[in-house]
Amino acid sequence: MKAALIQYSPIWEEPEKNIIKLNEILEKQLTDEDLIIFPEMTLTGFTMSSKKFGEEWDGIGTKYFINIADKFKKHVFAGIIEKDNGQIYNSLFHIDNNGIIAARYRKIHPFTYSEEDKHYNAGKEVVLTKIGQIKIGLTICYDLRFPELYRKYAKDEAEIIINIANWPVQRIEHYKVLLRAHAVINQCYVIGVNRVGDDPYHKYPGWSAVFNPMGEKIVLVANEEKLISAPLEIEKVKQTREKLPFLKDIKLI
Repeated sequence: MKAALIQYSPIWEEPEKNIIKLNEILEKQLTDEDLIIFPEMTLTGFTMSSKKFGEEWDGIGTKYFINIADKFKKHVFAGIIEKDNGQIYNSLFHIDNNGIIAARYRKIHPFTYSEEDKHYNAGKEVVLTKIGQIKIGLTICYDLRFPELYRKYAKDEAEIIINIANWPVQRIEHYKVLLRAHAVINQCYVIGVNRVGDDPYHKYPGWSAVFNPMGEKIVLVANEEKLISAPLEIEKVKQTREKLPFLKDIKLI
């Protein structure tokens, strides 16, 4: 299996222009990858204009990513500002390689430091999705600081945990350390896709990454706007967990 991490600089609050940017990246750089992963709030950047950009199932973002999945026959993981029954969520959608919505994760931990919690409702459900028999846990940005969520995915035998982010330069060392730590502790692949560029409030340095179940770096890329291709040897998850059965020794959950 191979993943395409889309590390790009979204134009602030301009979904249509960002669709053009993403199309150019995909047309030029996408090859034989099986899944495509985009950063948090993919088409807007980390906006608090949730009412303006919140969309239902027929919104611009949902339609676009369904089209991408169907066109390229790839699994897509994308950040969408989702509106449902008057509630607005910072969500991560998994759209399968036939263009069907396979799963939807709503960010459980809104980033209170930036008052995200005042503009977005908190999700309540842990979401484990699948590609074939491969289990994938879904998380968004600030979730990375809460190990309980990642441990739940490990206990559910996830082979991959994805985190999509808008993680700024001021705390980027935390991002890199936490991605690697979750891979080591939970003995699985951890994929982090962060943006680059600026918005009106922050600079973002990328450092999108993949770490394997031993915490070894597969890819780790700073600052560049590009598609980052990364191989995932899923059998290494089972091998690592069998050779080093640390997860079986957990006492507290």
